[in-house]
Amino acid sequence: MNTSEIKQLLAELEQKRDRTIVIVDWANVERWKESLGWEIDIQKLGKLVKHFASGKAFLRRFYYGADFGKSTKSLILTPWSSMVLNKAKMNGFEVVTKRVKYIVDRNYSTGYIKKCNLDIEMAMDLIREIANYDVAVIFSGDGDLACVMKYLHDRFGKRFIVIGARGFVGAELYEALSQKSIEKILYASDFEYRLDRNRP
Repeated sequence: MNTSEIKQLLAELEQKRDRTIVIVDWANVERWKESLGWEIDIQKLGKLVKHFASGKAFLRRFYYGADFGKSTKSLILTPWSSMVLNKAKMNGFEVVTKRVKYIVDRNYSTGYIKKCNLDIEMAMDLIREIANYDVAVIFSGDGDLACVMKYLHDRFGKRFIVIGARGFVGAELYEALSQKSIEKILYASDFEYRLDRNRP
């Protein structure tokens, strides 16, 4: 998409801001830097998202794990996790989180892997908030969400727009696009001037 097409899309979606839900899968979005070559800024993301959904904070949803470190007894977030979650709150998002698990795995130099999948929470929220939106904008390339999008489109007529990064969009989402369950798949690279953390 070029700049004028983006402006046209934003203008169209701005008419539906009170009936649009935004789902940001931040763990997925963070990995896009491998494809983009630049990092998405949460503050700039918050400003962009307000073009899609405004007013009710619960329509702007940010999903990311709460990392308290390896100790299951710790009640203090790691500095990185605290920064991300607080920044999301400060920029108008409703934060949805759960505790990150540390799983022993000797194949990793650290001796463990971190796991915190919020796909179920995203899917449940899309169903739970069904009366509050007509359009959903999904910042994630995770193909696991295609199933719930297909169900909500086919059964309830919900419209879905997916924003991902090239190389980070699951085949299931392209299949859903071809079946018209998803209306559009857009690429974060087209929004660089609005999202790049290091761009003035």
